[in-house]
Amino acid sequence: MKLTFHGAAKDVTGSCFLLNAGGKNILIDCGMKQGCADCDNTEFGFNPADIDYVLLTHAHIDHSGRLPLLVKQGYEGKIITTGATCSLLGIMLLDSAKIQESDAKWENQKGKRAGRETVEPLYTIEDAEETLTRLSPCSYGKPVEICEGVTAIFTDVGHLLGSASITVSVTEDGITKLVAFSGDIGNLDQPIIKDPIYLKTADYVVMESTYGDRNHEASSDYALELAKIFESTFIKGGNVVIPSFSIGRTQELLYFIREIKERGLVKTIPDFSVYVDSPLSIAATEIYSGDLTGYADSLAEKIINSGRNPLKFSNLHMTETADESKLINTDKEPKVIISSSGMCEAGRIRHHLKHNLWRPECSIVFVGYQANGTLGRIISDGVKRVKLFGEEITVKAEIYKFSGLSAHADRDGLLKWLTAISPKPKKVFLVHGEQTEAESFKDLIETDGYSVHIPNPKAVFDLSAEKLVFAGITPEKKPRGEKSKFISSSFQRLEAALKSLTDVVGKHRQAANKDISKLAGQIEKLAKKWDF
Repeated sequence: MKLTFHGAAKDVTGSCFLLNAGGKNILIDCGMKQGCADCDNTEFGFNPADIDYVLLTHAHIDHSGRLPLLVKQGYEGKIITTGATCSLLGIMLLDSAKIQESDAKWENQKGKRAGRETVEPLYTIEDAEETLTRLSPCSYGKPVEICEGVTAIFTDVGHLLGSASITVSVTEDGITKLVAFSGDIGNLDQPIIKDPIYLKTADYVVMESTYGDRNHEASSDYALELAKIFESTFIKGGNVVIPSFSIGRTQELLYFIREIKERGLVKTIPDFSVYVDSPLSIAATEIYSGDLTGYADSLAEKIINSGRNPLKFSNLHMTETADESKLINTDKEPKVIISSSGMCEAGRIRHHLKHNLWRPECSIVFVGYQANGTLGRIISDGVKRVKLFGEEITVKAEIYKFSGLSAHADRDGLLKWLTAISPKPKKVFLVHGEQTEAESFKDLIETDGYSVHIPNPKAVFDLSAEKLVFAGITPEKKPRGEKSKFISSSFQRLEAALKSLTDVVGKHRQAANKDISKLAGQIEKLAKKWDF
């Protein structure tokens, strides 16, 4: 009985754990590695055709995003997850596949001019569609027999609609071991979905540590805080622009805005317009507006049972097409615009920033984590001007960092989840966290007598013998307190373009002086245009 850490080991993305049990290879999550310059999503470290079963904690791409690649490379089994996760995967994997195809097309257009070989997308829409046929929905709390000697129970972990921790029970040679995979543990008091349900027992725990070193800022009334921002902006005649993640965060915002309108918290324009400008957000909102039996918390259930939709209200507009999106900024009436991407790296949000950042009467409200290097982080850190679509935009809008919302448990939430398991597990493996966060949480729980290990990528632990049999690949250790720098895909493209330009310059070493001067002039002109 062995456990191998193929992803999210000393990292926050790419969750992928291989449990060899009962003579079968069981994969828990198959996520995409994100936000790093050297991310390699093409290699698994195992043969996908050798995997017998896949168990999935939830739909976020860093946990599910390589499932189509797994299928493409030979996996033929089922993907077992909750019904709500199946619904969300129906839109998320197809959207991811479109991005893979689009990125490959862009690379090939550039590569053709440079004489490079054609690149293939990580996977295609057809691969994603085939993957969706493998989904096998299950319910919370009901044991699922995986194979002889192996069962799994999915428990609501309160992170996203349908999210779960998974407890795998394995019996070998008359000995039973319980291995719990936390998935992403949810924050308390999130709207719509229930709080995490705590596990009672486990021999081994594979646990996330995203916020293992800190607690979130608490708020007693999110709707009231948002309403104050809306009111002050509308008084000035401006728009409120909210970069938001399409799944989970956008629906939470709609929930709060419905509450704002019902409580009459905005006096200037009580029935203000709200635009959700993202096809993926719209599709996700329809799923969240469907049958939430077994998923909704008591307040959401109460609203639903009264015949209302907790995410719908008057003057709510869903803009599907690009033409509809463009019309939003031609309307001068103050409004709220919710658009993706959440870190402003791509999508329609960049158009809305172009039209509203320079207006001092407008407000930009960040409601999610903004990673280093992203446009969202640059703006939220107070930059005075940015480049958007080749145009220099002055930042005069009011910038708000609404940090109260988080889908992840903080340090105390993680501690509460872990300490509910009794007696203490034989070993706690901390994953899905930067080294600093994981080490901080390790120090905290070791003082309470827990045996803790932060695995390296590819590390192998023998659960039967209770020992580490392969230490894995030791990543470069960052000094405590130093964060990994997020490198967006757009910036990676920019760095690649710089390398190409450097190569071109090198080839001009023996060129005619007039050609060298011409190239130098063009580069100087380009640098001046894009400097800010």
